[in-house]
Parts: sequence; C-alpha cells; structure tokens
Amino acid sequence: MVKLTMIARVTDGLPLVEGLDDGRDMPDVDYYKKQAKALFTNLSRGQNEASRMSIETGPYVFHYIIEGRVCYLTMCDRAYPKKLAFQYLEDLKNEFERVNGSQIETAARPYAFIKFDTFIQKTKKLYQDTRTQRNIAKLNDELYEVHQIMTRNVQEVLGVGEKLDQVSQLSSRLTSESRIYAEKARDLNRQALIRKWAPVAVVLGVVILLFWVRKKIW
Repeated sequence: MVKLTMIARVTDGLPLVEGLDDGRDMPDVDYYKKQAKALFTNLSRGQNEASRMSIETGPYVFHYIIEGRVCYLTMCDRAYPKKLAFQYLEDLKNEFERVNGSQIETAARPYAFIKFDTFIQKTKKLYQDTRTQRNIAKLNDELYEVHQIMTRNVQEVLGVGEKLDQVSQLSSRLTSESRIYAEKARDLNRQALIRKWAPVAVVLGVVILLFWVRKKIW
C-alpha cells in the first residue's frame, strides 16, 4: 500500500504538498516523514541526483522521481510493486505540472499547494489494490519498465548528508578555535611586551621624576 506521499522543490527542499491523511495507520509516521524531509534536504545539496530512485527504510521503500526541479516521493510497503509506485508518481507529476507548473518557482511558503491533496487522495485510491484489473494491466505494461531504477538503503543515502554536516561542523569549529587561538596569541604577545618594557618604563619614569624634582628644588 501507499503510505506517504510528499512533493518538494529540489532547489531548496521546500515541501510543496503532503498527503493529509497519510500514515494514520502508522504509529511511527513522524519518523518516516522526518526521513523524507532529510532526503529532500540531501537533494537540495545536489546529492543522489538520479532522477528516479528507490530507497529502502525498515519495512518500507521510498520511491521518488525528479522532474522540472520538483521531487515527487511516495513510501510504500516493501511488497508493493515498484512499477505501480512509479506509475503513481508519474500520474501525480503530470497533474501537478499541469495545474501548478507556472507557480512552482515562486512558491515562498511550505505546503503552498496543499489543495493538490485532493488529487493525491483520489489517485492513491486507484493504486491501493494491486489486484484490480486496472493495476494488473499497468503491471503488464511493457512500455514502462523500472528494472534500471537503482535501489539503495536509507542509511547509505542519508549518511552522505550526515558526513557533510559533520565536515561543516568540524570546519566551523576549527575556524572558531583558530580565532580564539589568534586572540590568545595576541594577548600573550602584549603581555610579553609589557614584561619586557615595563622595567625600562619604570626606570625612565623615576629618572624623569628625579630630574623634575631636582629642577624644582634648584
């Protein structure tokens, strides 16, 4: 069965649509939604750029397609036919482009096209039962093949983003520590100069004071 459906803009990972009733029968739905959003974030960084991919996660599989800078993603049971999942996404893509294509780049807030959920729900019902005559015909359709679509593991995919985050954090920490080190080095140099020249300054001060006192007396 189709469990989740989400659509996001690839350039910045902005979520555009989410199936409103998705995951009601899943106690851990929030966990998988976070994974989906993490995948969108990775895609916005230019990672995992295959236009079609399946990503295994626990008992489910994410399937996505990227077209026109938009990612159409669904999560299904592992037993759900891959071909139907991608044909479901193709149907969503075609309608979303037709209805909202001219507004995708200018969308400024999350879930700007939430009204599209009506079409998602209607289409999802058509694909839920794999045994209907319609879906059996789609499974037998040789014009749409998915054998070449890569399947990866979610930890492998998200791990790339996590490593980049770690490198970024390490770089920021090193920059901050370098700045602190430079400030401490300047302080030590100032203290060394003070220790070096303070006695000389004191002696000169005493000499000048004595000279001034002597001049006043005489």
